[in-house]
Amino acid sequence: MANPMSMKILLVVVLTALAAVVQVTEAVNYVVGDSTGWAVPSTSTFYTTWANGKNFSLGDVLAFNFATGAHDVATVSKTNYDACSIANTITTVTTGPYNYTINSTGFHYFICTFSNGGHCNSGQKLAISVGNSTSAASPGSPPTPPSASPPPPPPPGSSASSLATTLPLVFMTIALAFFY
Repeated sequence: MANPMSMKILLVVVLTALAAVVQVTEAVNYVVGDSTGWAVPSTSTFYTTWANGKNFSLGDVLAFNFATGAHDVATVSKTNYDACSIANTITTVTTGPYNYTINSTGFHYFICTFSNGGHCNSGQKLAISVGNSTSAASPGSPPTPPSASPPPPPPPGSSASSLATTLPLVFMTIALAFFY
């Protein structure tokens, strides 16, 4: 039969290892365009540059900050994205700001339909890839360097960050309780 002290040490090692490998995935909130927001950009590649290097995941939120009546956010097919076609949009949100929660993998395409697609033709469009690959550049455009602005930090006190902090402490408390 094993020594009770060695069993306690083994338990502490196992619980510590469990605490080390527990990984909590936290959703990221992205403000599309950072301080520029969702507007007609100064260059036609602005949103492609903004998205480059970001790893979008399920549960992440894209915050489209725009003035109601000046812009909108339409989700569209790749064909409509490429052509800046406002026909057959999948969804169109006309009230800003708008938070889009990523709920599926693959490519997601967004355009502004204002000025009969003129805002889109001026570069107010965004394509992202969600899943195994990194964010997408506009089709046919060369890769661009990542934006200098990091995504905003998660809100303080979010349940995921609290869980990530608390879980290892719980394991260690249980392990220490076996010694006393």
